[in-house]
Amino acid sequence: MARRYDTNDATDRVTGLREAASAVRRGELVVLPTDTVYGIGADAFSSEAVSDLLDAKGRGRNMPTPVLIGSPNTLHGLVTDFSELAWELVDAFWPGALTLVAKHQPSLQWDLGDTRGTVAVRMPLHPVAIELLTEVGPMAVSSANLTGHPAPEDCDAAQEMLGDSVSVYLDGGPTPGNVPSSIVDVTREVPLLLRAGAISADELRKVVPDLEVAN
Repeated sequence: MARRYDTNDATDRVTGLREAASAVRRGELVVLPTDTVYGIGADAFSSEAVSDLLDAKGRGRNMPTPVLIGSPNTLHGLVTDFSELAWELVDAFWPGALTLVAKHQPSLQWDLGDTRGTVAVRMPLHPVAIELLTEVGPMAVSSANLTGHPAPEDCDAAQEMLGDSVSVYLDGGPTPGNVPSSIVDVTREVPLLLRAGAISADELRKVVPDLEVAN
């Protein structure tokens, strides 16, 4: 039976974050609020948990799960060949609605789907998400919806779709926005905007003037 906690209530928040962290460590799924939409998350280093996450969404391995982190410093252990321009994007837009696609460390023991040696990574601008990520480390997190359905902006919508496939729901109220993060590929010499989202190409070009945009 799924448990749900109101993170706007001080007591519930403490209990909910503790229960969510325990669930993640057991390889179970949790739903958490972010600065864009609600996400469904699992331990990024548990291939079984990530597989359960994809199953809960009805999503295939051809759509790998992004990773959320609680601090830019975590990047040092996750990615390689991270350029100066990539760090400038991190400094300018993290925490926030910018996902960076980078080459992951080849030594990492994880299976996020068919990533071809890359990882899509982001630090969200949401206190509940950051607190959980700081406690448990990197999490594989995707929007908390069934594939093909709208991404949820509140916990009710997430729970209606995902039900008891999730152990713990952290209800932070409606999310601040429903626009997905912008995605930039920083594996190339010139960064490439793969998806325009909450951060526009014009804003990104203030940091990376030569930014290219995918067709």
